[in-house]
Amino acid sequence: QVQLVESGGGLVQPGGSLRLSCVTSVFTFSSYTMRWYRQAPGKERELVAAITTSGTTNYADSVKGRFTISRDNAKKMVNLQMNSLKPEDTAVYYCNMARPRNYWGQGTQVTVSS
Repeated sequence: QVQLVESGGGLVQPGGSLRLSCVTSVFTFSSYTMRWYRQAPGKERELVAAITTSGTTNYADSVKGRFTISRDNAKKMVNLQMNSLKPEDTAVYYCNMARPRNYWGQGTQVTVSS
């Protein structure tokens, strides 16, 4: 069964914003770090952002200052607010929960283009 489901991707112009969301059916959601990855065409999948159970965040250097990861444990949801988007941000974005069983979402496409 699907454990993580992403939404919110789409086409946006450079400088624009998008907000991605990921919801889970995992009962123990609040006990685990959540991460966003992305994979651009012809590139390796890379870690974009992470948020711990206590709310501590980490970001890739390429997105720091532009992206914000957050979580809502009551809704079992993790979000990625993306501002000042660049063409280099174009990728499929994936939500990930490494524990308890390394769950992945299906991915949502983000395209930044004029």
